Amino acid sequence: MLEQRIQQHFIDSADLKYHAAPLLSKPIADAVQALLACVTSGGKVLSCGNGGSAADAQHFSAEFVGRFERERPELAAIALTTDTSALTAIANDYGFNFIFSRQVRALGQPGDVLLAISTSGNSANILAAIEAAHEREMVVIGLSGRGGGKMVQALRDTDVHICVPHERTARIQEVHLLTLHCLCDAVDALLLGDQEPNP
Repeated sequence: MLEQRIQQHFIDSADLKYHAAPLLSKPIADAVQALLACVTSGGKVLSCGNGGSAADAQHFSAEFVGRFERERPELAAIALTTDTSALTAIANDYGFNFIFSRQVRALGQPGDVLLAISTSGNSANILAAIEAAHEREMVVIGLSGRGGGKMVQALRDTDVHICVPHERTARIQEVHLLTLHCLCDAVDALLLGDQEPNP
């Protein structure tokens, strides 16, 4: 019984990825172009999310600053989820909805990219960060699920929306992680040439 339940998770995850691939490949490719334009012009990527999405934001930043699968020069990325003093000060003084937007206004510059992750698309602090990014003339890459929620209206035509076609948080987050790996791989391929990474 337990093994069948576990196997069903694998099956459901694989099934969603298989069906989402043709739907998400175009927006992911658009996001790659936005990231490439940013890093090749000396810009940086600011990433944010809550809970598991915070971990995804940090995961992405680590692979940009460090490396993904191939050696390459460092790429500028900052996860806005990691500075506990800033997070707690802003939350205490202004409210939790402002923990990312104030950092975006402080650190963001025209030409930078905001990677905004929300499984529902309705996280108030993510929506505020998107608004702040637009004030700073940044491009936003939004990762969501469940139809995109309020993120759909918050994003502009010049932004990129990658919306996973599913309702379940765990499945959405699994595709978000795969999406982040696709972004890192494609940026590396465009910067370094289309070759297979060393095992």
